[in-house]
Amino acid sequence: MKNSKYADMLELPHHVSATRPRMSMMERAAQFSPFAALTGFEEAVAETARLTEPRVELDEHRKAELNEQLEILRDRLQKGAGLTVRVRYFSPDGRKEGGAYVTQETGVRRLDPLRRSLLLMTGAEILFEDIADLEVLEG
Repeated sequence: MKNSKYADMLELPHHVSATRPRMSMMERAAQFSPFAALTGFEEAVAETARLTEPRVELDEHRKAELNEQLEILRDRLQKGAGLTVRVRYFSPDGRKEGGAYVTQETGVRRLDPLRRSLLLMTGAEILFEDIADLEVLEG
């Protein structure tokens, strides 16, 4: 080993900077930690993998049944009865095509014929066209 090219440097003392403070073990380790070369890539992959359902188009028979349920609901609301409904509706996804079907069992605040929507006690407003199933429960 004495014949090697750098043999004369092996016996020199370790250099210590007079102007820079010594790094802690954590700071030294941080130099070798991994970094995200593709910022946002993980989020993009997760978003692509997230599943959505397509909106199911209801046939005329099913639409007529829903209209009957909405009429029953309107009549009971006019009588001042406290009503609970179980409603299944399509909630569109804000980021990509499709959405999800959501089921809620809750009280009804009102039926808005102008906006063609159902306002629930939870604060949700559901458009009539998004309702897939509606059941008026005794409240």
